[in-house]
Amino acid sequence: MTVVEPVGDVFNTILVLDFGSQYSHLIIRRLREFNVYAEMLPCTQKISELPFTPTGVIFSGGPFSVYEEGSPHVDKEIFNLNVPILGICYGMQELAWIDNVENVARGEKREYGPATLNVQDKDCALFKDVDHSQVWMSHHDKLHNLPSGFKTVATTENSQFAGVANEAKKIYGIQFHPEVTHSVQGKTILKNFAVNVCGATQNWTMENFIDTEINRIRTLVGPTAEVIGAVSGGVDSTVAAKLMKEAIGDRFHAIYVDNGVMRKNETITVKKTLDDGLGINLTVVDAGEQFLSQLKGVTDPEKKRKIIGNTFIHVFEKVAADIKPKDGSEIEFLLQGTLYPDVIESISFKGPSQTIKTHHNVGGLTENMKLKLIEPLRELFKDEVRHLGQLLDIPEDLVWRHPFPGPGIAIRVLGEVTPEQVKIAREADYIFIEEIKKAGLYRKISQAFAALLPVKSVGVMGDQRTYEQVIALRAIETSDFMTADWFVFEAAFLKKVASRIVNEVDGVARVTYDITSKPPATVEWE
Repeated sequence: MTVVEPVGDVFNTILVLDFGSQYSHLIIRRLREFNVYAEMLPCTQKISELPFTPTGVIFSGGPFSVYEEGSPHVDKEIFNLNVPILGICYGMQELAWIDNVENVARGEKREYGPATLNVQDKDCALFKDVDHSQVWMSHHDKLHNLPSGFKTVATTENSQFAGVANEAKKIYGIQFHPEVTHSVQGKTILKNFAVNVCGATQNWTMENFIDTEINRIRTLVGPTAEVIGAVSGGVDSTVAAKLMKEAIGDRFHAIYVDNGVMRKNETITVKKTLDDGLGINLTVVDAGEQFLSQLKGVTDPEKKRKIIGNTFIHVFEKVAADIKPKDGSEIEFLLQGTLYPDVIESISFKGPSQTIKTHHNVGGLTENMKLKLIEPLRELFKDEVRHLGQLLDIPEDLVWRHPFPGPGIAIRVLGEVTPEQVKIAREADYIFIEEIKKAGLYRKISQAFAALLPVKSVGVMGDQRTYEQVIALRAIETSDFMTADWFVFEAAFLKKVASRIVNEVDGVARVTYDITSKPPATVEWE
């Protein structure tokens, strides 16, 4: 399958080279907050193979020591681009180590948490309008000598080289993390670098993105070729489908596969919204019995995901093959609603050291499929997709709809997935979401759902002993779904939801609430 890459330098682009820091994605977020476009690539990126020419480069932090064998290092050709460079934490140490390996060593004391930054050189372009303020430190290694051509521009009590600069070459290093909110003036420092030093234009807006992406799609697809894509009823696939509809009209064919493990009334809602409301060319396939028969007796979550993924591929390809464009033209492209966090996870220097869970996506289609992949949202974070949806006049309740996993309720039924178990989880989930909306909390919560646990618990109903199942409720707050914290409900709310579920859903004797953050837990239970 051919992947059609986005045009990287349509917008003035800051390149972030990732050394594996847990904060790397936040650098991208902060730059975009003041409308500067940025992309992240692994620190090992070969400069000769860069898909675009950056306006500036940022080296992220990382968990390694630059002087240890096997530690990651940049392609030194990066310095021949003659663009400004900012090194953050490990990135700063990388700049110093490349100059002289003796410049970096272990410090006497680890510096982790808040520190007071003392700006020594207020004329330094990087520290324009930055005064003595709190910054966030996370390091044990430190600079022991200045690299050639650099001067000290900022210090902390524990770091005599908290900020260094070679202003002739426009190369800067800072020992702290400006991208985290704990660094009070961190955004100012990043803006100084991107806008003032690099000269990046602040033209990254969703309005500009729409025009650019529609024109790009039209150029790629051409005047006659047709596109297919799977839609789920979620905001990502709906926004991608609407964008494609705007670009090529009815030459886009959306396929919705009801796998039998969707939310309550999902198929009716999807058809009403996409077909009737947005005018998208939609094919609805009822394949619930096929999916559920394949899941019979399966309890392992990875097997569930693979079965659902493989079955989806089979159903999708069969339906796609039956779609015959009226004018005899070919279907040449496949639409997919990939978002930037998925891209970041796949290109991070650390990489997926182990499979936490398999992502269910159309990207699992067979490699020999002769379709070119279009991912118009692959540059966007979730909040940007929602903004885009609003600009495309997608109904607000859909734009702000919580995410729903590709394998659906199958990974919210822990243990074997049967029609009876799916019904219990589906009804409990419906009640939970209904009460959240009634309480006016839906927009404050990033994702909420009910999971059916593979255990039974003793209960009492009508003076009789019961021995039924347990529902676990989960609700989280997050800005990017890469980290998340549990949502704090009032006790009265949880009491009401638990009472409704136990009384209205047959087979449930007990309700619990999950208060685990991500990490260490994932959002979903499986």
